[in-house]
Amino acid sequence: MTTFLTVTFLHAQKPEVIIKDKAGWNKIGDAKVDFSNDKDKFILLWKDKFKMLQIRVKDAPVHIETMSVEYEGGTKEDISLASELKSGSASREIELKNPDKEINNVTFVYRTVSGSGTSKAEVELWGMK
Repeated sequence: MTTFLTVTFLHAQKPEVIIKDKAGWNKIGDAKVDFSNDKDKFILLWKDKFKMLQIRVKDAPVHIETMSVEYEGGTKEDISLASELKSGSASREIELKNPDKEINNVTFVYRTVSGSGTSKAEVELWGMK
């Protein structure tokens, strides 16, 4: 079964507290992926320009097929991931072709991983400036 996860940027302003990891990655959004729905939306913390993106997964494994990044002005970048991400793991660092443009939205095509023991996973989107 293939499910679509739509990631929508809802907030244009940066939050007062920006979540960063030790390597300098900024958490820019997250979503609880409900495997029974066809679409799920990220609640993004802010719109900005990023050189790289990374996906991190918690609570249950997810197999992410592709990711589509839409930039300001309508430019689109399709990225093949074909990655099974286990709970607690991260995707490869995804270098973006348009680091000088703000990201408007990101869409993931994914499928569930059988035998995960839970019906939801938390998917986080991280960006590197």
